[in-house]
Amino acid sequence: MAEKTFKLFQKAIPTNVITGFLGVGKTTAIQQLLNTKPAGERWAVLINEFGKVGIDSQLLQTDDHSVGEVTIREVPGCCMCCAAGLPMKVALNQLIAKAKPDRLLIEPSGLGHPEEVIAVLSGEFYQSVIDLRATLTLVDARHMADAKYREHETFQQQLQIADLIVANKADMYGQSEIAALTAYLNEMHLQELPIEVTQDAKINSEWLKPKAKFNQAVWQEQPAVFNIDSEEQLIPDCGYLAATQKLSGWYSYGWRFKSTFCFDYQTLNIWLEQFKQIRLKAVLRTSEGFVAINQAEDNLMIEKLPTKAAESRIEFISDMPLDAQVMENQLLKICGINHVNPS
Repeated sequence: MAEKTFKLFQKAIPTNVITGFLGVGKTTAIQQLLNTKPAGERWAVLINEFGKVGIDSQLLQTDDHSVGEVTIREVPGCCMCCAAGLPMKVALNQLIAKAKPDRLLIEPSGLGHPEEVIAVLSGEFYQSVIDLRATLTLVDARHMADAKYREHETFQQQLQIADLIVANKADMYGQSEIAALTAYLNEMHLQELPIEVTQDAKINSEWLKPKAKFNQAVWQEQPAVFNIDSEEQLIPDCGYLAATQKLSGWYSYGWRFKSTFCFDYQTLNIWLEQFKQIRLKAVLRTSEGFVAINQAEDNLMIEKLPTKAAESRIEFISDMPLDAQVMENQLLKICGINHVNPS
């Protein structure tokens, strides 16, 4: 079915991978690109999130003029390129068949394996379908001072497969951090990589156009077990659903709530103060309307959404274990529900 559908395309789809570590601004960068999409073009976005809840697709918005021209497919949980890329291939085939896009943007998980994403895209099946263009790797140059980032295999791989390094959040640091980034690239023998400096994840569409230099890859490992479920689990009668996982030394804690759950806005803000150093994303119905919450490092952003979401979702990603049961009980109390699950 997918092969017959792909034959309908007159030319291969220009495709860009937008990668980078957790909280560096990948989703915001894609939002900026969607905001400047040429009128009349059909774009598709494939997103992989580390957490199992899946929030990024709800954070992305299109204006009235782009209705029907942007299609988003999300693969939450783990790494979509695992198990010989089968989850990614299924999601990618479905997305291309549905959207028939003029351009495709792919956002791997901040903890995923971007080299293996390239392996899927450059494989024999997609050679006539995908026109692999520049891979953009977003970095926060302040991370050069932190061995947790410098020595992380995925962080290094994100740099190695890049055609362009985008130093984002530049309004929060100076030339010394850029110099440290340049020195680190030199240490990795990547001194030829161009660097663009930006803030608020603003991406120049011209950066997408060059052909990808890194367009071949091999599999690093083949996991024996994987989950390819494409249907989301239904929220049970209690009105909420928890989803947690641990992978590669990182933990995710997520919840989905039916839209009937309403969080007290002020109490929620106070509660979030304790998680300043933890990666956090959410789309929640509150006493002041639906809001999008995005926290990276110690920067918490709360933005009111112009449209209603089908449900509320919140997810925390941490490099240390958290007490999920305590967090769940506190979230329920913020909704005015005093409920404690049995242990």
